[in-house]
Parts: sequence; structure tokens; C-alpha cells
Amino acid sequence: MRGGVAVLRWLLALSLTATGSAALAQACPATNPEAIALLEAFARRAEAVSYEGVLTLQRGNSLRMMSLRHGVADARVSEDLTLLSGQEARIVRGEHPLDCEHPGHRLLRLAVAPEQGACGLAGHYRISTAPGERVAGRHAVRLLLQPRDLYRYGYVFELDRESAVLLKGTILGAGGRPLEQFQFASVSVGADADADAERPPAAVIHQAAHPHPALPREDGDSGLRWAPGWLPAGFVATDAAGVHSVHRSYTDGMATFSVFVESLGEALRPGEGVVREGSTVSYTRGLTLGTAPVLVTVLGEIPVNTARMVADAVRQVR
Repeated sequence: MRGGVAVLRWLLALSLTATGSAALAQACPATNPEAIALLEAFARRAEAVSYEGVLTLQRGNSLRMMSLRHGVADARVSEDLTLLSGQEARIVRGEHPLDCEHPGHRLLRLAVAPEQGACGLAGHYRISTAPGERVAGRHAVRLLLQPRDLYRYGYVFELDRESAVLLKGTILGAGGRPLEQFQFASVSVGADADADAERPPAAVIHQAAHPHPALPREDGDSGLRWAPGWLPAGFVATDAAGVHSVHRSYTDGMATFSVFVESLGEALRPGEGVVREGSTVSYTRGLTLGTAPVLVTVLGEIPVNTARMVADAVRQVR
């Protein structure tokens, strides 16, 4: 940390997470207590800070520029993401309660992650820190999450030293190959962020939904009772999908993927389809559940072999 204020804030973050980090270090000797404390500070503090700026998103040969506003007022969070290059489009998420906690948040906060066992997220990622870069004129600390198996990707985060806001993020594939990266080119944090700034108009505006994680989704009826017969260790359901739901989503606290099951009139010929963009894969294949032909699609930020194994394991249940 540089500067007295930053040191005080970092010590405060450590004091808030010391109990959970110490217990985790005892249960998982290979973990780094400093890295765990930083991850918990990121999970607890970054959401509660207002910030706005211009960022770039690199996915393969595609480069996009966007403006992002993350505002916090009256214990509620609102977000506005606008594309500045290519198609005019905008995503708006408003009135999200600051204390609303989803399964991914619980898994990220390691001290309260019973779904993953004693080691929490550290049971599936080697978590460490390193000297950070200077991003958008702000000094950062680097947080690294290296997968302990072949079923998930690695992550490198550059977190603002003062606020824990994520300034730059990289998703790494096999051999440490960058698959996707975003970073702020300019950013204002806290009191410097202009929450009331005028947003540019957009041809397409999407209002992001906020379903309650404990309530079943009404997203269609597959006509079948089904479930994935295998999931990578550490992944849990993100919400209470109905037994006949067309799709279900899962997270390990970092990565998220969804499984879609669609009934077909007749069976497909053997084969599979794969589409990849950056870290996101869409894997599709035909299966027969009982006597019913179905199309199974796995979509999310996981390696293609993981998606294939999840799709192959979909089973009909009674």
C-alpha cells in the first residue's frame, strides 16, 4: 500500500477478515492468508463503492470500448454499461439491494462457504498476490487464482489499492494463455464518480432482471424431469430452478455456466457443436433421455472439455 490512508484501509480490511483467514489457513495449509484477506476485502468492499469510467474488453481479435457506471445510494446498487464502439447498445441494472447475497457472493466470501467444504474457494484455486500494475492512473495490487484442476480457468485481477475496485481482469486458459481481458482506460472512484452524469442514447437498451435466488424461475417447461449427473467440484446452483425448467445455472464463486435442455420432435444425428468467444463456450449435442430426444446446450465460462462432460452427464430423474 502507498500512503497512510491506503495503509489504514488495508489494515481495516485485514482486521475484518482475520478470523476467517486464520481458520482457512489452518484447514488449508497451502493457502496464502494475505491473498485470502485481499479476496475477502474485494468481495465485501468493492460492491459498496461508486465508480465510473471507460474500459476496453478484448476477446480474441475483438476489441470493444465501453463506459461503465456503478452507483451506490440509499443501500442500493445501480449499474449502466454502454457500448461506445460498434452497435449502439446499453445494459441497465437498477435498484439492486446492497445486502442481497447470491450463491456466488457466498462462495466468494470464503469464511461463509459451507457448500464448498472447509477450504472454500481455495479448495479449487491456488490464491496468491503479487506486485500490481498502474492501471488508469491508479496503483493496484495483483490477485492471482490458479485452478487446481482442468475443469476451470485461471484469473488475474488488478485491484485498486485504496478501494478494492477491480481495475483490470484477465481470464487464462491452458498454459496461461489469455482468453479475455478487460481494463479501465480511465476511472473515477468514490466521491469523484459522477452518478448523475448523462448517459448517451442507445438503439438497444436491455433492462437486466434480478430474480430472487430462492424462488423458482418461470423460464419455460422442458416437459422432462432432468438433472446433470456430474458437475465439477465446487459448483453449486445459482437459484431454485423448477424440476422441469428449461435451464439451470451453476457457479463456483468465480465461473458461471448454464445447462439448457430442449425437447425435440425427433432424434438428431450423432455430432456436436462448439462455439467459442473469449472465455465463453457454447457446447451443443443431441441426447436421448429415456425415450425422449433432447438438445442439450452448456453455455458459460468453462473449458470446452468441461462443458462436454457436463452435457454428456445430463440424466432423466424420477
